[in-house]
Amino acid sequence: MIIRIILILACSISGYAIAYYTSSNSFLILKSVAGFIIGLLIALIVIRIEQDIRKLSLKIIIGGVAGMIIGLLIALLFSFGLNFVSKIRENEQIVPWIYLLITGIFSYLGLTLGSKKIEEFNFAHIDSKTSHDYRILDTSVIIEGRIADICDSGFMEGDLIVPRFVLNELQLVADSSDSMKRLRGRRGLDVLNHLQKSPHVNIEIVEQDFPKIKGVDGKLVALAKQLNAKLLTNDYNLNKVAELQGIRVLNINELANAMKPVVLPGEQMTVKIVREGKEAGQGVAYLDDGTMIIVDNAQKLVNMNVRVAVTSVLQTTAGRMIFSELKEVADKAS
Repeated sequence: MIIRIILILACSISGYAIAYYTSSNSFLILKSVAGFIIGLLIALIVIRIEQDIRKLSLKIIIGGVAGMIIGLLIALLFSFGLNFVSKIRENEQIVPWIYLLITGIFSYLGLTLGSKKIEEFNFAHIDSKTSHDYRILDTSVIIEGRIADICDSGFMEGDLIVPRFVLNELQLVADSSDSMKRLRGRRGLDVLNHLQKSPHVNIEIVEQDFPKIKGVDGKLVALAKQLNAKLLTNDYNLNKVAELQGIRVLNINELANAMKPVVLPGEQMTVKIVREGKEAGQGVAYLDDGTMIIVDNAQKLVNMNVRVAVTSVLQTTAGRMIFSELKEVADKAS
C-alpha cells in the first residue's frame, strides 16, 4: 500500500512539474493541473495493470514477455525493410506513424500469442529431474483433517498447493451463519495452519484462477492439468471427473481402506458390544478404525466385552462389515 501511494504521488507531481516547466505563461495553472491529473491517471492505470498481473501465473507472464520481445524484433525487421525501400525510392517517404502502427500491432500479437500458447508448452518434458511433484488440496480434504496426521507421520512429503479459490471457499464456510458449517470451516483453517508448521511439507498458496470456469471443482481440474499435478480429495464426484480427464487422484478414503487390517474367517478378537443389531439376537461392535462387527447371539450383551470368532467379511460401498459369533458358540460348533 505504501509503495502504491508513493507511485501515485510521484506520477502526479511529475505530471504537474512537466506541465509547469514546459508551458508558457498563458494558462500555466490550468495546464499544470491537467498535468497533475494525467500523472494521477497514469499511476492508477499502472496499479490496475499490476493487480491484474498478480493474478497470472509466472509461466503466463514469461510467455507474454517473450512473445512481446519477439513481436518487437519482427516489427523492427519490417520497419527496417520499409525504411530501406523508402531510401531506394527517394521521391517516396514512409509516414512516421506507420512505424508506430507496425510496432504496436506486432507487440500486441506477440504478447497475446505468447501468454496463450505458453500454456500448451509442458516444461515437465524438458527435464524430468527438475519437475515438481505438486499435490493440490481441495476443500473437502482440508476440512476433513486427516491430511495433517498423514503429513506428520512423514508418509507425505513435497509441495502441497492450496489455490486461492479454495482458500476463499474455505473462508466462506468459516463465516457461514450455520454453526455446523462454521465449525467445519474453522477446523479447515486450523488444519492449514498446522500444515504450514509441518517440517515434512511445503504449503504454497497459488493465485492462479480461471474466471471462465464456474465452480471450484472445474477450476481444480484445470489447475491440475496446467501444473501436471496430483489432486488430493475425498469428493467422490470430483474423483471420477478428474480421473476421466487423465488426472492422478489421491483419495484419503482409499488410503484409509487400504490401511485397515485384513481379517480372515476363523480369527478371534475381543470386542465391546455397543448396541443391538437390526436383526433379532444380533449385537454390534466396532474396531478402532470404525469397521462394524455384527455379532450373533449378542443382543443381551450390550456394554460388555466378549470374545468372538469371525465367520465372514463383506465389502460394501459404505465400507467393510465383519460378521462373527460368540467364541463359545464357535467352539461348540467345532
